[in-house]
Amino acid sequence: MASDASTVAPLSVGQVIQGFRLEERTHQGGMASLWRVSSVTGDDALPLIMKVPRLRGGDDPTTVVGFEVEQMILPTLSGPHVPKFVARGDFAQQPCIVMERIAGSSLRERLDAAPLTIAEVVKIGTKIAIALHDLHRQHVVHLDVKPSNVMFRPGPDGQIGDAVLIDFGLARHAHLPDLLEEEFELPMGTAPYMSPEQVQFVRSDPRSDLFALGVTLYHLATGARAFGNPSSVAGLRRRLYRDPVPPRALRPDCPPWLQEIILRCLDAEPNRRHQSAAQLAFDLQNPDQVVLTDRAERRSRHGALRTLRRWFAALGAQPRERWTPSQLAARSPIVLAAVDVAAATPALLQAQCQTVQRVMQTEPGARLACVAVMKTHRIAMDEPMESDGSSKHVNLLVQLKHWARPLVQSLALERRDEDARVTFHVLEAADVAAAIIEFARKNQVDHIVIGARSSSMLRRYLGSVSTQVVAESGCNITVVRATE
Repeated sequence: MASDASTVAPLSVGQVIQGFRLEERTHQGGMASLWRVSSVTGDDALPLIMKVPRLRGGDDPTTVVGFEVEQMILPTLSGPHVPKFVARGDFAQQPCIVMERIAGSSLRERLDAAPLTIAEVVKIGTKIAIALHDLHRQHVVHLDVKPSNVMFRPGPDGQIGDAVLIDFGLARHAHLPDLLEEEFELPMGTAPYMSPEQVQFVRSDPRSDLFALGVTLYHLATGARAFGNPSSVAGLRRRLYRDPVPPRALRPDCPPWLQEIILRCLDAEPNRRHQSAAQLAFDLQNPDQVVLTDRAERRSRHGALRTLRRWFAALGAQPRERWTPSQLAARSPIVLAAVDVAAATPALLQAQCQTVQRVMQTEPGARLACVAVMKTHRIAMDEPMESDGSSKHVNLLVQLKHWARPLVQSLALERRDEDARVTFHVLEAADVAAAIIEFARKNQVDHIVIGARSSSMLRRYLGSVSTQVVAESGCNITVVRATE
């Protein structure tokens, strides 16, 4: 196998990665570092920045998956409201994304000055709404709209230009697999900005981004967070039944029409929000056209009785799926290849690869999910790192992609098609069979291809992973055996 990207090696100025030279580290965050880079060929058409994930053995697996999501989605986007994608590096070498470096400022820098003037709030909100409208037209819901993920291109006379949305690690593309929904059970997002439907595990509604923009406008207008900064799921769920303090109670000079817009964005029911970012931008730019309701003049939250009724309604609430037109298209069959890349013999791995290849060739519209399970202990603490300091999770991901390389090549896919049709998942579980069965159930898998080792007295007595999957999965199963 090639050099492991999971082995944590410090990066340094002057180092060359994927044909780009590291010039200066501009940011070091908990999830990734940013480096100003230049092409070694010297033909840079625009300033560049490289994003490199921080891969350490004890890190949350969402760091790895989220970076894969961004690598998958960013190349599909275009226009002035996203950074231009340039290149990416795989986990088998050095994972990274090279993109346009936005010369302007981040909205995060303006939070310390909040509350801003009403004119500034409206100007910023309009620019972000226009950027979201452009993003949604490209079939993407951002799902992590917040000040640190909004930048502005330089405008004339020192003014802010177009809003640029960055960091697509939590995003959802209507035409691509949703790796985060497939692999994780908890709500995904940044607590103060998450929409009620995100709290209820719905990741497909573009109106979630309008809710997050409403939280941002509230903060810019009042200097306070609409829903605080909850640290638990119970705290997140309060936004399903507890409305925020109206902005005019905190800032009396906030115009009624702006309070109307902000509180409409923050409605717990998506059907009562603006139905598109374009409509929101229109209201912000045409305040005289805003229809005022009782929200516009409110100076306090709703009373205890109404809050209690909403709390009871939220207890058993199950949100309906909200799909864009493109998501309503018929879905192709989903094939799951459950691969024991760490322990299976080369003969079994090859036989399973060939079997999956035949299945995919007979189902030209099928999507393949390659799955490996990292077994964990039920009670004892697990060591997340190998003896050489590399991450076990990332190592398994690299091995899984290495196993699938001949299969991907046989399908003759373009890179974008590969992203849409073949995905890779490393699950962590004490019960391997149960993890595979649950993954198949949750993701409506139609066909599982699983390897099985040669039989033995012990395996017949205790049972096997493949036997349990066959017995409990409830979908078509192909069990592959090879002489060992």
